[in-house]
Amino acid sequence: MKKIVFAVLVFVSAVSVMACNTVHGIGKDIERGGQAIEKAAK
Repeated sequence: MKKIVFAVLVFVSAVSVMACNTVHGIGKDIERGGQAIEKAAK
């Protein structure tokens, strides 16, 4: 039983880390898009 709980916790932790990296990457992409629009408006 402890092995199953440990495996589930490791899996959830890994998914959480990947989700954070994905959200962070999307934020950077949106920021770059905003900068491009800003440059085009000048």
